[in-house]
Amino acid sequence: MTSVVKSTLPEEARRVTCEALQDTLVDLLGLSLIGKQAHWNVMGPMFRPVHLQLDEVVAAARSYADAVAERAAALGTPPDGRPPTVANGFTLPSPAEGWLPDCDVVQVMVAALETVIGRLRERIDATEKSDLVTQDLLIGISAEFEKQRWMFAAQNIPRES
Repeated sequence: MTSVVKSTLPEEARRVTCEALQDTLVDLLGLSLIGKQAHWNVMGPMFRPVHLQLDEVVAAARSYADAVAERAAALGTPPDGRPPTVANGFTLPSPAEGWLPDCDVVQVMVAALETVIGRLRERIDATEKSDLVTQDLLIGISAEFEKQRWMFAAQNIPRES
C-alpha cells in the first residue's frame, strides 16, 4: 500500500521549493563523490590535512543530502538521488583522473565549493517567498560550505618553482 504525502505548501510554492531541494541534492551528492575521489588520490606535502579535510566535506555533503532529501519527502516530492539522475545533473568542477597533487586538489575543491555556494545562494533567494523552513536549511548548508571553502583557500599558497 502506498500513500502520497501531501504538502502543507501551496502548489506553486511547493514546486519552487522542491526544485531547489532536488537541485541541491544533486549538487551535494556530486560534491561527496568529488571529495571521495580526491581523498583517495591526493598526494604531496599537504596530503594529511587535505585528506582529512576532504573527509569533513564528504561527511557534511552526505549529511546535508539526507536532510535535503527528507525535506523534499516531507513536502510530498520524492527525492531522486539515483546515479543516472546525479550523473545527468552533475556540473561541478571535478578532479582529474589518477593521482592528484595536493595543490590541484585544493584548487578543484575551492572551485567546486564556490559553485555549490553560488547555487545555494540562488536557491536561498528562490525559497525566500516559497518556504522559509527550506530557506533556513539552505542557509545552514551554505554556511558550512563557505567555511570549508575558506579552509581550502587558506591552503592555496603559491609554491616556489
